[in-house]
Parts: sequence; structure tokens; C-alpha cells
Amino acid sequence: MSEQVAVGLVGAGPWARLVHAPVFAAGPETRLTAVWARRPEAARELAESYDARACAEFDELLDVCEAVVFAIAPEAQPPLAERAARAGKAVLLEKPIAADPDTARRLADVIDTAGVGSMVALSARYAPRVREFLAHLESAETPWRTGRLTCVTGAFLGGPFAASPWRQARGAILDVGPHAFDLMSVALGDIVDLRADSAGAGWAALQLVHAGGAVSQLVLCCSAEGGHRYDVDVSGSAGAATLDLSTAIDGSAFAVLRAEFASLVRDGGRHVCDVRRGLYLQEIVARAEQQLAAAR
Repeated sequence: MSEQVAVGLVGAGPWARLVHAPVFAAGPETRLTAVWARRPEAARELAESYDARACAEFDELLDVCEAVVFAIAPEAQPPLAERAARAGKAVLLEKPIAADPDTARRLADVIDTAGVGSMVALSARYAPRVREFLAHLESAETPWRTGRLTCVTGAFLGGPFAASPWRQARGAILDVGPHAFDLMSVALGDIVDLRADSAGAGWAALQLVHAGGAVSQLVLCCSAEGGHRYDVDVSGSAGAATLDLSTAIDGSAFAVLRAEFASLVRDGGRHVCDVRRGLYLQEIVARAEQQLAAAR
């Protein structure tokens, strides 16, 4: 790529500091040009760390970048992403892409109408080892029949994301659910039905039915004090395949994400993890949340 893509970062919270800012400042495909956040002092501190411009207004950020990367709460993301799309900027969206399906649908429509590129930061989908695992599943001569994904962490009990209001209010389904639903639907087929149950204390168990008849189970919790794990396995007449996602998703995933986002900005086209994929996952999350609410 002959010239680095000028990226504007929206947000200055933990994810922006830990991932987005260092990843897009590192290049070689991109450079971090500007930062805007609701807290000007946080934006200024983050921008200064990477010799970027701290913008007082969101429109100022749009004026100095080619593409916009979001690292903000789901309820705050859609209106700003719509403004970015209407300004002709490609967008990298955080998951979930919105707080509810109707807002997510509007965002997808605005991006499509604007004709700009979009990607969703589904980190597992950019990890080379995860891609190898999914390619192996796709190459099987006989269909996979069952699957299981477990994501059990203590992220809501301590660390940089424990103070996140939307995570504490909506739980693991909205936070890690998009990742889980995405991986299982790629591995076994589109999700056509689901049942969600809760054991309380932030635990959710889901049974999924996939197009073609495969079934899978998910166990999600981000408030577990111990026994942390993040893994996936599938089985069928061809045998079994398993992957430890906690080690498979590393810094290489974000290098791939950066390169593919820069290519999207320069070359156009659509990415498999675009805003429509985000909408698909948002709708599944909503169905699971409705079932959990009805069971209370």
C-alpha cells in the first residue's frame, strides 16, 4: 500500500487505549490521525501518546481522517457512525453495533445508502488460527452435527471492563454473545432457532439449532470467580475438532483486522464481517435476551 490510511478514533476508554490506538498507530497500513471522545481530557491524553490530534468536536475528526474506528458503548455508536458514513468515511464498528435491532437496522441502512465500507471488530474472525480452524471445518466431506462453545471469564468482576455500565446492565449475552453466535453460525450454519436459560449470577446457557440440522450449546458468563475458559469444539461422523480460543486470539488478529480495514478503505467492496453481519448477530442477541427476560 503506497500511502497509509488516515484513521480517526472515536473513544478513549479501555478498549481504545489497549487495542485500537496502538494497533492503528502502529501501521504500516494505517496511521492514527485524530482522537475524539466525550471526555476531552481523555481524548487529549490518548492522542498525545501517539502524536495524534485531539479533536474538540466530532466533525473536526471527520475533517482530518479517511476512515473512522469506534470504541464506544453500543447506545452511543449508531448516531456517530451514521454521521461518519454520510460524510463518506469507512467505519470499523465495535460489537454489538447498537443497543437494539431497530437501531442496528437503521445504521445498516444508512451505511448501505452511503456506499461506504464497514467492518465489525469480531476479533476471533481475524485471528489466523481461528481462520484455519474454520477452514478445516468447511473442508470436511461430511457435515458436523454438534458443537459447543464456552466463554467463562471474570471480566465483569475486575479489570478494565468491570466499570462498564452497559456490560454490567446487559451481561455476557450482549458483550460476548456476538462473538459466540458468530463463530457457531460460521462453524455449523445459520442459527434458525434458539433457547436461552439462565442459572443466575450472570450465567447463560443457550441451545442453538442451525440450518441443515446441526445443534450446539453455548455457556456464557463474564462474572465467574474461577474456572475461566474460552474454547469451542464440534463433532460429526468425520470426527471432532477443538480450539482454545483464549490462546488463538492474540495480537496477530488485530494486525489482520488493520490490514483488511485499510484494504477496504482503499479498494472498496464488502467484508464478510460488515455491518449486515453485525445486524444479524444483534437480532440473535435480542431473541436470547427476550427469552431470558421472560424466564425471570
